[in-house]
Amino acid sequence: MNRLIVLLLGAVLTSAAWAKLPELTEEQKAAAAEKKAKADEATKKANEQLAVAQDRVAGKYIEQMKAKGVTVTPTPVVPPAPPAAAPVPAPAAPAAAPAAK
Repeated sequence: MNRLIVLLLGAVLTSAAWAKLPELTEEQKAAAAEKKAKADEATKKANEQLAVAQDRVAGKYIEQMKAKGVTVTPTPVVPPAPPAAAPVPAPAAPAAAPAAK
């Protein structure tokens, strides 16, 4: 029971702290955008390095299997298609006027 109380108290205090944060300044927004761009670039570079390493490992595996007399053909991988745009909802029909009595 004490753990539950402590957890609830912590959640309330944490949510209160987040609610009082001020808006970001233009400098902070620019710094955040720059940081995001650097992170995206680093992720792209890491993904490229991963692909090179995977190709190298696959190549060695194919060579080893070839030496054993086993024919290995890699499965072609098609990159995923970009997500489709969300469909635009049809405009709602106008509401009928109430009947007069």
